[in-house]
Amino acid sequence: MTAQTDTTGSVTAVYKVSGMSCGHCEGAVSGEISELHGVSSVKAVASTGEVTVVSAAPLEEAAVREAVDEAGFELVGRI
Repeated sequence: MTAQTDTTGSVTAVYKVSGMSCGHCEGAVSGEISELHGVSSVKAVASTGEVTVVSAAPLEEAAVREAVDEAGFELVGRI
């Protein structure tokens, strides 16, 4: 699936992250990704491993991977 652009010009992308199991995990992943330039919203869901990111422009997957690694988890890829 490719990133979706909404009417405000924001881009929404959904990523799969392995290893999240609780709210603390969700917070760690969300916190690291939210520090990336242009990110306006992050929602991580441990039960599905899905992380939805809204940003001003498409993000480089390498930057998202690095942020997820910093949080202690593994980016599987985009959904």
